[in-house]
Amino acid sequence: MQACGRCEALNKCGLKDEGLFDLCPKLKTFEDQKKIDTGSNRTNSVIDYDILRRYFGYTEFRQLQKDIILDVLKGNDVLVLMPTGGGKSLCYQYPSLLFKGLTIVISPLISLMKNQVDSMRMNGIPAEFINSSQSYQDILKIKSALLQNNIRLLYIAPERFTVPSFLSFLKGLDISLFAIDEAHCISEWGHDFRPEYRQLKQIRQYFPDVPIIALTATATPKVRDDITTQLVLSNCKRYLASFNRENLIYYVKPKQDAFRQIVEILRTKPGESGIIYCYSRKNVETITEGLKSAGFRALPYHAGLSANQRSQNQEKFIKDDVDVLVATVAFGMGIDKPNIRFVIHHDLPKNLEAYYQETGRAGRDGLKSECVLFYSYGDRQKIEYFLKQISNEKEKQIAQNKLNDIINFSETNLCRRKLLLGYFGEDFKENNCKSCDNCLLPKEEIEATTEIMTILSCIDEMDERFGINYVIDVLIGGKTSRLLQNGHTSLRSYGSGKNLPKKMWHGFLRELIQRGYLKVEGEYPVLKLSQKSRDILSQSKSGVKNEKIYLVKPQAIEKPIKIEQDTPDDALFEKLRILRKTLADARNQPPYMIFNDASLKMMASRQPCTPEDFRKITGVGDKKLESYGGIFISEIRRFCEKQDSCGYPVQVKKQSSESITLEMLDQGMDLDEITLKRNLSLNTIYLHIEKLILSGENIKIETLIKKEKAELILSALTETGGEALKPVKERLGDNFSYGEIRLVRAMMMKKV
Repeated sequence: MQACGRCEALNKCGLKDEGLFDLCPKLKTFEDQKKIDTGSNRTNSVIDYDILRRYFGYTEFRQLQKDIILDVLKGNDVLVLMPTGGGKSLCYQYPSLLFKGLTIVISPLISLMKNQVDSMRMNGIPAEFINSSQSYQDILKIKSALLQNNIRLLYIAPERFTVPSFLSFLKGLDISLFAIDEAHCISEWGHDFRPEYRQLKQIRQYFPDVPIIALTATATPKVRDDITTQLVLSNCKRYLASFNRENLIYYVKPKQDAFRQIVEILRTKPGESGIIYCYSRKNVETITEGLKSAGFRALPYHAGLSANQRSQNQEKFIKDDVDVLVATVAFGMGIDKPNIRFVIHHDLPKNLEAYYQETGRAGRDGLKSECVLFYSYGDRQKIEYFLKQISNEKEKQIAQNKLNDIINFSETNLCRRKLLLGYFGEDFKENNCKSCDNCLLPKEEIEATTEIMTILSCIDEMDERFGINYVIDVLIGGKTSRLLQNGHTSLRSYGSGKNLPKKMWHGFLRELIQRGYLKVEGEYPVLKLSQKSRDILSQSKSGVKNEKIYLVKPQAIEKPIKIEQDTPDDALFEKLRILRKTLADARNQPPYMIFNDASLKMMASRQPCTPEDFRKITGVGDKKLESYGGIFISEIRRFCEKQDSCGYPVQVKKQSSESITLEMLDQGMDLDEITLKRNLSLNTIYLHIEKLILSGENIKIETLIKKEKAELILSALTETGGEALKPVKERLGDNFSYGEIRLVRAMMMKKV
């Protein structure tokens, strides 16, 4: 290969020997790149934005990505905390293109590996995975490609490090980097500890000179320390991106008629993808069947289903064949679907880490998405019951503390985002985030001194021996058998609150617990007075007038918060979504692998009608421009022609369908490529070409039909006269198509 001026410049400055792949526009493939004598396993701290554009379709890095990549390129150990959807993967995928050797990615789930590898291949990056789903022969082929340095990234599960033969094989490879995804799984202090992750400490033992990048979206300060200790990270620099997912809206709703509320939410989101998390399999099945009956496309996912059924349901969800997946927490880790528009928790999560990770599956494409949590005191009691079964006192206390944190989040009247970020050690400066229910819809406060005194007096009168529901029954003058047996109809407090509905007393009691006026204690939770409430009662009994106390007015069931979205042309966006789904189905891939929703919305808004403008869409790299540019541009042009909506010259808008086919032929595309890119049948493309030939276009059909075949068709046309195609087709047989006959006939007529 002859070097261009740019290559000569690189040689002169010495950068050629630093492993800087893909700097030269003439080096189009990784086979060409390997012809460079890279001489070193590490590269200088150089960032090439052309690689970012060509392979990933971005023109700039996100927060911290560039600094992290520079550290990785220097060969340093790095710990990365970045929220889901924040761009963690790019922090090791980009360097893999610059390193001479292999990048190994440790990933916990097979589905995640496959998605990542498919995504890399669609971007033109050679990647593979090795896991238990493959045959021995498949793994042998991959090992052979690894030995020939034909692979940039290899994804494996942590269990592979327990296999001595595989470790020996790895030691024979030129490895430049280890990337540990979901690194919080290595810590017993985290919410998702996995013992097999502890094996990864062997990386430092067997590969002492290979740098490690550990990545996670959820880790408290204690978990971060444990990650660096377990992986023996040396002089590790920590990059802590903000945990704030600005595009997510958090809100908590009272768990009153939750199914009806879910249906109301889903009706505001027709055709959008979402997950509904439930605590039990029974709830999963009940809600799924209810949603199906209400006309929604929903499927269940829980451990009671067969592995094959779970896999099928997940696949349908990922491919947009269904909109809603109702699941236990068994579902979700490693799900790379970026267009999940809502995550609903029908039941209370066990802790804030799990809640943050599960809600983090929404809006990975950066578009506005909702996170809804239904909360009831009953859910809290269920979890506390199971916590009491834990025999290890240390584990029990850790679990109880984590539960208290999610309860505080659910019951707070302050900014939920501020509380959530504070849990992870991040100080959110604003008091109003403008994207949680407490900030968007501040709750009305009412003077409730009388109601508070009524509650406290009732609890005091019953010697602090009963729970929430029993206290409320006394207040409203209930007539339950238990209340009658205990003789509590004669209490002074009996019926003292019958002027208010039961739900309001529930709300008051919950807030009094949250504000520290009441405590909940005991195996069978009972209400206890705090010192604060004892002081209030003491003052009242001694005749001292209490200060006015205000509580949030208990709310009726709220309607979903309306999210203001960007407004690209909805009609065009829908057309592009349908086109994307058609192409994805043809390739048996998830639609987001082609383009995510954010890219489609940008297309719908900007309406690019030329390859140059289409190239400016975020997420469009060289490989995707080549694979999908033509067909998406054609769809946009057709829309523009009908709507007269884009500001391109008339001749572009009025370009005929046949001329688009001609452009693709001129670019050297074959018929299969054209049919796929244009989403048209092969017969339609043949009709286009026939019309083009008859109109005088110089089309070489020998590039479309083999010479021997064309001669046989010409002979049959001559013998039959060629006016009707059916006799020709019958004479030639099934190996000849009507389209091929049309093209040869058109050439014959043109010569005449």
